[in-house]
Amino acid sequence: MDQVAPPLFKQGPSAFARLFFFAVLALTLLVTDTRFDALRYVRTALGTALYPVQRGVLAPTQWAGNLFGYLRALDRVEAENLQLSREKNALAQTALRAESLEAENVHLRKLAGLREGLQVKSVAAEILYDARDPFSRKVIVDRGSNDGVDRGQPVIDESGVVGQITRVFPLSSEITLLTDREQAIAVQNVRTGVRGIAYGNSAGGPAGQIDLRFMPSNVDVRKDDLLATSGLDGVFPDGLPVARVVSVERNAAYQFARILCAPVGGTERNRHVLILLIDRPVARPADEPSPPPAKKRGKLP
Repeated sequence: MDQVAPPLFKQGPSAFARLFFFAVLALTLLVTDTRFDALRYVRTALGTALYPVQRGVLAPTQWAGNLFGYLRALDRVEAENLQLSREKNALAQTALRAESLEAENVHLRKLAGLREGLQVKSVAAEILYDARDPFSRKVIVDRGSNDGVDRGQPVIDESGVVGQITRVFPLSSEITLLTDREQAIAVQNVRTGVRGIAYGNSAGGPAGQIDLRFMPSNVDVRKDDLLATSGLDGVFPDGLPVARVVSVERNAAYQFARILCAPVGGTERNRHVLILLIDRPVARPADEPSPPPAKKRGKLP
């Protein structure tokens, strides 16, 4: 059977002829371009025409690469910011601790200098916590009867009087601050020598202040006068700074002036205080009878 294609499907020269022709043409173009650089303008034109196609084909790959790089850089920056934030917080805490320790060292050095200048025996104590009663001004310290602490002993810091020991345990003690409403202390005006009694914050009075009560309206007391212990109460040695006058209200309708004072010492600023180990005289109970007087022996008649 004849396998020759009908005339309608004839494709011109044979495949071998076309291969030979294009091979010769390619070799001719290669030699011509190599020897004479004849196709330079053709390459330039084709490169210019195909450049947008190349950019279009490469664009998705480049966008994907840029997006991946951006996300990776974003994660790296976020991790670095988190690390820097942690380091910043750590440095801030270290700085605060260093500042607190420096202030505490300064306070302790002042207490040590004050302790050396006192004429009575004393012991340093650290404040542990505030008392549970929210309506009182009391703190608990880490010194007790095992350290020689007793009820009624005065407590001071480098600035002045803080309060008084009101309860003692073997390993701890309770200090009632000057601003407690049940606390009172005998004071004397350093400028004029006028003596009086300063009481803790009364009902309705400003918090953190004490009242100099029962002073006549014409008493010589001015703002910024310094009040010190008078020593008349038998508890606090004389001459210890107590408070400074912050306001004096005089009213002709009232017999006494209203004098408010701010304590110069306090536990709000520091954690260490000094307890003066002063031996208080033991008071005889009121119901204990006094010994009868000794009878004089007369001479026998």
